[in-house]
Amino acid sequence: MSTDFQQARNALGVRLRELRTEGGLTVRGLAAECGWAPSKVSKLENGKQTAKPVDLDAWAHGVGRPELAVELKGRLAGLESTYRSWRRQLAGGHRAVQDALGAQHERTRVFRGFSASVIPGVFQTSEYARSVLGRYAELHGVVRDIEAGVASRVRRQEGLYSQDKRYHVLIGEAALHARVCSPGVLADQLDRLMSVNGLSTVRLGIIPLAADVRVASGDDFWIHDDRLVIAESWHAEMWLDSAEDVALYRKVWNALAAAAVDGRAAHHIIARTRAGLESA
Repeated sequence: MSTDFQQARNALGVRLRELRTEGGLTVRGLAAECGWAPSKVSKLENGKQTAKPVDLDAWAHGVGRPELAVELKGRLAGLESTYRSWRRQLAGGHRAVQDALGAQHERTRVFRGFSASVIPGVFQTSEYARSVLGRYAELHGVVRDIEAGVASRVRRQEGLYSQDKRYHVLIGEAALHARVCSPGVLADQLDRLMSVNGLSTVRLGIIPLAADVRVASGDDFWIHDDRLVIAESWHAEMWLDSAEDVALYRKVWNALAAAAVDGRAAHHIIARTRAGLESA
């Protein structure tokens, strides 16, 4: 997942090294100009550390080319438009993150999604969403603005009732059991999942625990109209729009879909899990 990002970070490092050598500076010389340890210069040049905008300003001034700061920060912005650190995104609040996803949601007509470990956001009840966002917020140390994030996430569900949209969603059976919330909240969430399974805009597939799968499940992802993939990992979110990347994720989605059951069979698995909560 980080290969494309690492290649872009390496490319930025090469450009930084070019500017340093063109300026006739050694690693130690540039470090002294910027007020850094020499190791920081080396890490930035070798793609071992992600630059911040202030670092690029300092680099451009340090090599005597302050006018190139705009170019360098443009390269960084392009890099981060693909690889979006959760910590950096959440620094602006949960609502900003959810609203950015909402903007893409409005543009998209056909969704293909996969979630291995939790119920997807577009199907979540407010209580379930609050629990999920809260736990991820604690993980990244950013706990403000959760309620606004929940409200923005829930608003996206209006699309489920639009005949202009179609949702083809795969969920791993393990997600139905995951106690990322209280048993009562999970029970209500499973009730909600059964209700959306009957919508004309939704085709829901459940991948049984014992299913034979062509590919092992990995990170959660959404394919938007075969033009954009948004994939999640623990530390970052990837926005991929190259034809090659989209085609790969579509191939993965098709392979996972071949192992899924839908319709009444999916409803039965959800209902069985729901009944198990009552008897537990």
